[in-house]
Amino acid sequence: MSTLDYQRFADGAQLAEALAVAVADNLAQGIATRGRALLAVSGGKTPLRFFHALSQRSLDWNKVVVTLVDERWVPADDARSNEAFVRANLLQGAAAAAGFAPLYQAGIATPEEGVHAVAARIAMLDLPFDALVLGMGEDGHTASFFPGGDKLAEATDPHGDALVLPMRAPGAGEPRITLTLPAILDSRAIYLHIEGERKREVLESARYVAATNRAYPISAVLGNAHAPVRVYWCP
Repeated sequence: MSTLDYQRFADGAQLAEALAVAVADNLAQGIATRGRALLAVSGGKTPLRFFHALSQRSLDWNKVVVTLVDERWVPADDARSNEAFVRANLLQGAAAAAGFAPLYQAGIATPEEGVHAVAARIAMLDLPFDALVLGMGEDGHTASFFPGGDKLAEATDPHGDALVLPMRAPGAGEPRITLTLPAILDSRAIYLHIEGERKREVLESARYVAATNRAYPISAVLGNAHAPVRVYWCP
């Protein structure tokens, strides 16, 4: 059974504020100890309130770099772009001073063609991440670790040496690019932000299966994390 640090909240607003406080503290610690901080966030609609709350935290945002856990291979002005979502909802106000490292490479048709350029960009960041925030779908996917993904085994190999990989899967929609499991685990604090009873049930199922169980890809993170994953959940 995977060890989880479970934080339960009455609603999404309380969760968002608490998660923003925790992540901002991680970033402040990074700035205090090494003069800069690195944050990886996920897309989707669940983190909207968290992004708004975090953007209002008092930080030396010019010393923070933000990147994504995964991205759809679409232009940055596409409505489905995680980058567009982060820029519109997190990198606002004082937080607009933060740097941003995209996972999409403009002018390249596929993630398979762009993966080396993106990997080089991530390698230049000052790893480890001070905080990394994951989401999870009702199918048990996290990042772009989708059930049935064409590179799922490689992406979730804890001993792999790739930082990012392309991913295509029936449930993924567009082709994607994702941080690999080793890159995700190279984090001082890993958070899992989920909302709703169904996702809680999926998480409970996933924590009792082997880390190699690809029916619940989130289990790869739960079973290999160096410290308990910090779960922030509300109904």
